[in-house]
Amino acid sequence: MKRPCLLLLFVFAVVLIASSQTLTSSNLPIIVINTNGQTIVDEPKITADMGIIYNGAGVRNNITDAFNHYNGKIGIEVRGQSSQMFPMKSYSIELRDNAGNSTDKSLFGLPKESDWVMYAPYTDKTLMRNFLAYTMSREMGHWASNCRYAEVILNGQYVGIYVFMEKIKRNSGRVNISKIAATDISGDAVTGGYIFSIDKEADGWMSSFVPPYVYKNQFIQFSYVYPKITALVPEQQQYIKSYVDSFENALYYSDVPARRNEWRNFADEASFIDYLIVNEVSRNVDGYRLSSYFYKDRNSKNRKIFAGPVWDYDLAFRNANYCSGSSVSGWAFEFNKTCNEDYWEIPFWWYKLTEDDAFRAGIRCRWKQLRQTTLSNTHLFSLIDSIANLTSEARARHFQKWPILGQYIWPNPEPIPTSYTGEIDYLKNWIESRLAWIDNNIPNEGTCYDYPANVKETMIISGSPNPVQTNYNLIIKSKTQQQISIVATDITGRTVYSQLFAANAGYNQLAVPMQAWQRGIYIFRFISTAKEKLVQKVMKM
Repeated sequence: MKRPCLLLLFVFAVVLIASSQTLTSSNLPIIVINTNGQTIVDEPKITADMGIIYNGAGVRNNITDAFNHYNGKIGIEVRGQSSQMFPMKSYSIELRDNAGNSTDKSLFGLPKESDWVMYAPYTDKTLMRNFLAYTMSREMGHWASNCRYAEVILNGQYVGIYVFMEKIKRNSGRVNISKIAATDISGDAVTGGYIFSIDKEADGWMSSFVPPYVYKNQFIQFSYVYPKITALVPEQQQYIKSYVDSFENALYYSDVPARRNEWRNFADEASFIDYLIVNEVSRNVDGYRLSSYFYKDRNSKNRKIFAGPVWDYDLAFRNANYCSGSSVSGWAFEFNKTCNEDYWEIPFWWYKLTEDDAFRAGIRCRWKQLRQTTLSNTHLFSLIDSIANLTSEARARHFQKWPILGQYIWPNPEPIPTSYTGEIDYLKNWIESRLAWIDNNIPNEGTCYDYPANVKETMIISGSPNPVQTNYNLIIKSKTQQQISIVATDITGRTVYSQLFAANAGYNQLAVPMQAWQRGIYIFRFISTAKEKLVQKVMKM
């Protein structure tokens, strides 16, 4: 019978303290946490009380309202690595019952779960970089953490705007892969599901392949995410390690003709393309090398490794003053070339993948598609404006609590905007320039090839290798669908090869078999339907 009175006293105390930050009501949900005198640490979680005031979409939330969305126990701990140095901390939350057991609940209309993240956008003064990356990935068809903005009161003190997010976890509403038990140690059962990452936690295994373009002995470190290392049995540890080893081995030797496509037996190409695109649009300085997640389901469902979910983009979209993080030009996957003094380097995967003709062609097609929809300037700017409008009222309180606008907060790049409007303008301008750079530099090949508008001739032809031992591989770019005559002669003028090639408009490939030809010089002549002529000299070894 005393519980309602205690609750009223707690709410009254919150109102008195929160009023100093002028929080009496908000268009955002209000989260109130009381640790009952305990200090929140980085492991283990302490038990605390949490109440959420949320009256529904479009309805104001008053600090005097009852805790109508959640009212109960939680486990809470500080999360993050470099972000722990900031005064505004991020937290991991576990919903608990009164007995201390984890309990699944739906919050803010999201699927039921017990584990959540309260992300503190301290160094990200736009408050939205994670939101942008996760929304991009979701709109591209992948699961990524849903975000909800809220104002938070911790132990009676207003602590600003937080982003309440889903944590990466195996679940039908999150990473929807098979559940694996400790008894699943053979057959199809041991093959999935798994979530693993490339990160700093030393609880997994090391890659056998040294990352490229580095100057000291560095290795890629994998971490077990699901199941946790404490739950994995030896057979499962060995299985996922062996499977990733096989993928790496196949990809590393993909330049061997007989093994060119072997890596596709282990990896879902479309997910790797989309993962690359999100990292490149955002130029995530930590992309590919830290907080990089991958998952694999049971073989009977899908035997391939999927890239994702995307995670941790607070240092993306121009928000890093090191390792070219704020530059609009250059590929983020080439981090090792520009910043090889950093210990946490990018695995060789992305260099090899982008050397694969079909993979590059896939990037081109996907990019052209997304630029008309998810990655159009108009759509991205609309997302940015929607969050700026949503947080407009609460931002006054947030930046009163944390008066950091115009100040350097690691690792903000120069120049530092002096206002929130300036932060948004810089973000939009950077994104616009970044997208334009990618438009002009993304591989232009494959079925989605665009013929250069400034080229008058109807064909552009190149060949490799030269000298050649086996096949002379021609890339024929045609302005229109046409017939191209190809004739090869030796130095005496004798014809050794001829073909009337039916070229499609765009990008075409043709392998001319030369392994049986005599050593020497050969002249290739190309004549288009419009009677244009090209000549190439090729040496046969």
